Amino acid sequence: MNDTSTLYVVSSSPHAHSGASVRRIMLDVILALLPAFAVACWFNGWDAVRLTTACILACVGTEYACRKAMGRDPGIQDLSAVVTGILLAFNLPPTLPTWIAVVGSVFAIAIAKQVFGGIGYNPFNPALAGRVMMLVSFPVQMTAWSSWNMPQPSGVHAVTQATPLGIVKTAVGGGQSIPFEFTPDLALRFFIGDMNGCIGEMSAAALLLGALYLLLRRCISWHTPVSYLGTVAVMATVLWKLAPATNMPPHFHLLTGGLMLGALFMATDMVTTPITGKGMALFGVGCGVLTMVIRKWGGYPEGVSFAILLMNAVTPLINRMTRPRVFGVAKKK
Repeated sequence: MNDTSTLYVVSSSPHAHSGASVRRIMLDVILALLPAFAVACWFNGWDAVRLTTACILACVGTEYACRKAMGRDPGIQDLSAVVTGILLAFNLPPTLPTWIAVVGSVFAIAIAKQVFGGIGYNPFNPALAGRVMMLVSFPVQMTAWSSWNMPQPSGVHAVTQATPLGIVKTAVGGGQSIPFEFTPDLALRFFIGDMNGCIGEMSAAALLLGALYLLLRRCISWHTPVSYLGTVAVMATVLWKLAPATNMPPHFHLLTGGLMLGALFMATDMVTTPITGKGMALFGVGCGVLTMVIRKWGGYPEGVSFAILLMNAVTPLINRMTRPRVFGVAKKK
């Protein structure tokens, strides 16, 4: 006779929970981005606050409106829309008009996220999708920079000029020599954040500090950032050694543009990137190769956004290729 005194509840996996939640992870990401935000405010002042506030409010408002229109729980309490707003703002030039930032935020949430079903279902990083949309739709405003920090002629306080990547790209593309020497002093200034760029990508030091916090909190894995940055460093070194007159050294590529922001905070997105360590490493290598190809031979001086979005598209394939073997099942030959 069967013993019915003990009842078992049968449910689908997972059967163990780490205790983490979407809200807790998103809160950790927000905390990790605070050092970069502080540097952005130091160098860009009110513009950093203006754009970040506009993007957060637009992203949260759009998420709320979309979820209500679909008859679902608003879901804004998970803070994912706040993170999208911050990351999108970090990918914008400080002089960008507020209304363009709002348009990009609405696109990022409504089109790149909610159309696919919301968090956990979007195939592309919403913040990067919003940035690329703005870059294509408003190219003049998205590439306008007001600088005071690059070496200037005597008596000149500030001029309007491109980012370091843009300056090099324009000079080399026009058959000219690289217009400045990347000295250790200039490299240190770039590492701290004293250079032209989008408001959240300027300081490698602040971004690395935030990424270290996320690693300690186990919110991200080292596989993607290390493979991404390592691939860029290797390719940049090879190009520099082959033709130093037309290529910058590897530490220039690591410190300029959106590479640090992309590798540490965008390519590590849990939803749009692979789930296994091997897959993450492969994803990072692909991002690094595409970034350097676009920087060197593409039409844009920067390639991080396009590289990550292109690799987002092949994430399902990478997951399938790197799927771990089921315990007890022999490996296929």
